[in-house]
Formats: sequence, C-alpha cells, structure tokens
Amino acid sequence: MKPVIVVHGGACAIPDDMAKASVDGVKSTATAGFLAMKRGGSALDAVELSVRALEDNPTFDAGHGAVLNTNGEVELDSIIMDGRTLAAGAVSSVKNISNPVSLAHAVMEKTDHIMLTDRGANMFAESVGIPAVPTNTLVTECERTEREKAKNYAVEVKELFNSQW
Repeated sequence: MKPVIVVHGGACAIPDDMAKASVDGVKSTATAGFLAMKRGGSALDAVELSVRALEDNPTFDAGHGAVLNTNGEVELDSIIMDGRTLAAGAVSSVKNISNPVSLAHAVMEKTDHIMLTDRGANMFAESVGIPAVPTNTLVTECERTEREKAKNYAVEVKELFNSQW
C-alpha cells in the first residue's frame, strides 16, 4: 500500500502575506512524514516527524511560532497516539520545549502515564534528555506584535466602556 499523509497548518484565516509560507510549510511538513514512511518508518514516526516540522516552522502556531497566553507566556501542548495499540502520550503547558510532540511520544513510550503537564512535563523532559530552549526563542516577532495589539485593544475597549459618555 502506498503511504499517504495529510497535514493541515491550522484553522485560522491565513493572511495574504502568510499564504505562500503556509502552503510551502504544509508541503514540506507532509513531505517529511511521507519520506519517513517511504524509508520504512512507521506511521507513528511519520506523524512525529511531520508535527516536528510544523513545530520548527515559525509560520505555524506550534513550537517556534507559539502563541502567547493571556499572561503573555508560552504554554505548549501536544498529544500523539499509536493507532495500532491505542497507546497515547500527551504534554500540556510546557514552556520551553521546542518539540512538544517528541516529549509526548516519550511520555507514551517511557512512562505509565498518558499525560504530564507543566513542571512535571519539564522535569520528565530533562530526565530523558529532551533539551529545554530559551522560551523567547519560541516566540516570533509577529506574535510579539500581535500580543501588543491585543493588549492595547483590551486597554482601549476598557477605557471606552469606562469613560463618561
């Protein structure tokens, strides 16, 4: 059977100035997974490599390209599942791991847990040799700008509604 891989780069309205980078990114991500399967890797290997490619591409809201939470912090989540065995691994609220999908895979393969979160996930990452990165390297300049716009918008709306008419 010929391997097939399908990847999507998110569910938002992609701005025109990001359309080419988004399409190119999805194509390269799908290619990474397809080549893994073509070389004899498992579907699980293909999924992990595909998601890692998304996480490594700042065009997408994953890994390098993280969207900041309401407190202006990075919190990344990932889950991976083996369709043959239904084994799963997940992480949530990790702040300085560039490829949370690989950490989720390690949770599935190396623990009795299904999900680790926040500091526990980071402690586990360190114990299995998944490197931490400076959190600021996961945030793009575009995201910093969007965050400032959102913050200013919230302030402006509050001022508008709290002002005397």
